[in-house]
Amino acid sequence: MSTKAPRKANLRPLGEGLATLAKTLGPLYRETTIVVLSEFGRTAHENGNRGTDHGHGNVMWVMGGRVAGGRVYGQWPGLSTDALYQKRDLAVTTDFRSHLAAVLTRMGVDDAALAKIFPNQPSAPESISGLIGA
Repeated sequence: MSTKAPRKANLRPLGEGLATLAKTLGPLYRETTIVVLSEFGRTAHENGNRGTDHGHGNVMWVMGGRVAGGRVYGQWPGLSTDALYQKRDLAVTTDFRSHLAAVLTRMGVDDAALAKIFPNQPSAPESISGLIGA
């Protein structure tokens, strides 16, 4: 019998920390954008050792006073075998740089500076328009 905590419990400390940060910021939260992302994902299917390998697809959370939240931005192709990359890994549907560029643009970073920060950055997909409000 495994003594590991359920996977859903792994996100609790992160969620509590983000909630504490938002509360502590008080009125400054309205002017704040917080981005949480990881440098890797996990495969959708187990490997031969009943674990998961490093994968491509991942999630990015964006929160703050001007974030139009409460929805998922981007494409979700699903978990069917045909929708997976190499039939076992989540497909990458959005370049994370486009989301970070949307945040930086809202902060006043111009296109020339963005080109230096994110060389060869793809344009932002239509699915993230409105992510950061006025």
